[in-house]
Amino acid sequence: MTSKSCTLIGAPVQSGASQPGCVMGPDAFRTARLAETLGDLGHSVRDIGNVTASDLPDVTHANGAIHDLAQTVAWAKALESAAFDAAQSSDMPIFLGGDHSLSIGTVPGIARHWASKDRPLFVLWLDAHPDFHTLDSTSSGNLHGTPVAYFSGLPDFDVYPPLAAPVDPANLCMLGIRSVDPAENAALAEREVDVSDMRAIDEHGIAAPLRAFLERVRKADGALHVSLDVDFLEPSIAPAVGTTVPGGATFREAHLVMEMLCDSGLVTSLDMVELNPFLDERGRTASLMVDLCASLMGRKVLDRQTKRF
Repeated sequence: MTSKSCTLIGAPVQSGASQPGCVMGPDAFRTARLAETLGDLGHSVRDIGNVTASDLPDVTHANGAIHDLAQTVAWAKALESAAFDAAQSSDMPIFLGGDHSLSIGTVPGIARHWASKDRPLFVLWLDAHPDFHTLDSTSSGNLHGTPVAYFSGLPDFDVYPPLAAPVDPANLCMLGIRSVDPAENAALAEREVDVSDMRAIDEHGIAAPLRAFLERVRKADGALHVSLDVDFLEPSIAPAVGTTVPGGATFREAHLVMEMLCDSGLVTSLDMVELNPFLDERGRTASLMVDLCASLMGRKVLDRQTKRF
């Protein structure tokens, strides 16, 4: 991989989750030497610190289960602006979460940037959950379950910031899904989103659906945003997340995904989300996430071309 300019943006968001602790995520990534790791791979790294959200809007919704709506909307506005600015000045903005509601801001900001370049944005969603709830359909009220539905342009998000460039649902790929609510299932089927759940991965492997998706991105001359949730991973190797779901990606499956993404040369931005250091074991989850980022950014076991079979 050629050297890239990387910008680290902290997003200490926890308003979208039910369990506190994600607010410590950005500093845990820093403590796990993310910047130094990327620098050792030959990339230039700039850490601009943590985004802050202020001026809470006066917003409400009829769904009484929803909590921290004003805080989440404030974060969305702040992160959309930060993501747009970072994409204009950096080859690789990397957002350090924070719960997955941060993507309510990061993905629209990245999409606005690429729309200004007349290039479509594709999103690879690495998660146990599709996060495809609307504000009406969520029963938990946890807004980290809404970002994909929102930035894909589904209705019922009038209180969220208006989208400058919605992501076409046809440009989504979800890998590792294994916990889907009925309302999400119906919405995903209606829009024919590309979803490979863990059963499909068990039957066919993780490389085939990813390879097909990357080919679609390449043919469209698209930019690719990757959103990596800790709960994409098997909890036994990544315990530091408040939404553990058994049966996740293994150590090697996760690294293979990152190595294939690196080989593709298509990734232009990255979310690293849902790290809750309060639930970690001596930093093992933070270290694994940093290692996965390193694989995405060019770390190899041996300096050789990967054989194609």
